[in-house]
Amino acid sequence: MEWLFACAGVVVVGGLALWLMSVYNRLVRARNAYKNAFAQIDVQLTRRHDLIPNLVEVAKSYMKHEREALEAVVAARSGAVDAQSAASANPGDPAAMGQLAGAENLLTETLGRLFALTEAYPDLKANQNMMQLSEELTSTENRVAFARQHFNDAVMHYNNRRETFPANQLAGMFGFRPAALFEVEGPEQREVPRVQF
Repeated sequence: MEWLFACAGVVVVGGLALWLMSVYNRLVRARNAYKNAFAQIDVQLTRRHDLIPNLVEVAKSYMKHEREALEAVVAARSGAVDAQSAASANPGDPAAMGQLAGAENLLTETLGRLFALTEAYPDLKANQNMMQLSEELTSTENRVAFARQHFNDAVMHYNNRRETFPANQLAGMFGFRPAALFEVEGPEQREVPRVQF
């Protein structure tokens, strides 16, 4: 009889251990999924940031009197690159994601002002390089939006998994912290900037 109780105890402990491993592994997979999703955002933001210096160089030759606007774009790009580096080091961290969202919103605003200024320069609007760069930037903005949506879906899945019972009991013990979404701040920022020539 003691042998039967010992076997039952081993089975219960073994089942509990398997169950705990399963919950832990699901949390790890969900965390890895949102980190992978952020890697896709990282690629698209890098592409966006790499296009901007070329855009500024083309505009600079035409917009000699708009130095302040060009410098604002360069400064906003620099801030966005720094924020991207911080977020890449720790995707999902609320402070890093907030900093990234703010920097990207500022960059979008300054690019919008730059494109508004190009309206006053017909030669610049007609420049083939400017048109191509603008088209590539618009395409990249769309890719960023899709990547951001995928990341936010992965973060929501992870947060749901870590907040539901029984995983919520294990999440704190094993250091699974909440992940932050990558959100744009204002409703006017929710649309891709339109570039018209």
